[in-house]
Amino acid sequence: MSRLNPNVSGMKCIQCGLVHALDDYFEGCPSCQRAGTPASVAPHYTAFPADLNTENITDWLSYRGATGLGEGNTPLSALPRLAVALGIDALHTKNEFCNPTGSHKDRMGAIVVQRAIDVGATTVAVASSGNAGVSTAAYAARAGIECVVVTTPEISPNWRRAIEMHGARIIATKNPDDRWALIAQRVRQGEWYPVTNSIMPPVGSNPFGVDGYRAIAFELYLQFSARPPTDIIVPTARGDVLWGIAKGYRDLRDSGLVHSIPKVHAVEPFPRISLAQQGHGMVCSDYSGDTVMESIGGDTVTRQTLLALDSTDGVGVAVRDEQVIADQLVLAREGLYLERSSVASLTGLRRLIDHGQIGQNARVVMVATSHGYKEQPEFGDSLSAINVSREA
Repeated sequence: MSRLNPNVSGMKCIQCGLVHALDDYFEGCPSCQRAGTPASVAPHYTAFPADLNTENITDWLSYRGATGLGEGNTPLSALPRLAVALGIDALHTKNEFCNPTGSHKDRMGAIVVQRAIDVGATTVAVASSGNAGVSTAAYAARAGIECVVVTTPEISPNWRRAIEMHGARIIATKNPDDRWALIAQRVRQGEWYPVTNSIMPPVGSNPFGVDGYRAIAFELYLQFSARPPTDIIVPTARGDVLWGIAKGYRDLRDSGLVHSIPKVHAVEPFPRISLAQQGHGMVCSDYSGDTVMESIGGDTVTRQTLLALDSTDGVGVAVRDEQVIADQLVLAREGLYLERSSVASLTGLRRLIDHGQIGQNARVVMVATSHGYKEQPEFGDSLSAINVSREA
């Protein structure tokens, strides 16, 4: 029995606004693709529930009902000392690392697998060297379907072990772009159902999966009912989470549940967004992805990233590796051991404050996409050695 939300009537292009028939559009809007300006589509809702509460959040999503793994409803951590040090009113993290496989990707994985089953697919495929691969493998295992993770030889042993434990098959390609080409080929042949993007220039991931990230906005609405955030900072590669949060808040506003929405900002390891905004294209070949922020590396920008920022008056900000490494220790001393890509939100917040884009009355939420236990130590990480010598 399909769990598709009956209020989903089609798939709407996020760029041109054309509503297509309800189907899978893995390469985005066909009209924009033909025009050479690829853009994602998103589920188009004819109506939303009259209210929003902790019991009916999935009624606001494209696919409803729990998968049994317990994703979502992630907690907050208040950081009052850091808020004072930064000179802002309030600071919290939204702890997406509390999802079953330890990252925000579970929100996407849960819905994509439901969609795959709904359309009769037997194998889901994901291009990933980390969190998305683990998440997709876990939800495919739960559903009893096959999973293929297309990655590179440099995949972390921690992630590789988790993927293999869930029973997924790993295929390694020589470079990241080859992953997309392989998935696109197998999808066109009808062999695999894709979770992630497979074209260049890219669009977002599977649109049903991206739709699942709207739940982060819905949960924040409920968690901050008295004093909603003014700014949300999101680690960003191709903008799936960024778009989902921005779209979720816009849906709340359009439904009359909120009158204003927070600014949703993107943080990245290279100034890809600013280059795209200046008209330099959606592929920034100067940036190969060589960064300690592996989960948000790469050289591409998507239309959904730019539109999410425009629609919320958000800003894209680039941060440097050495700053993020320092801030990882800062957050650890607050009790939060986060993946460096997540830590980038704090570093980005500092830059936004320094540039006057976030002021002293701001109430900020940083999306903590994943914990740090999956990461391999970087060369020169010597805190343990320092502590041992002090103990001696």
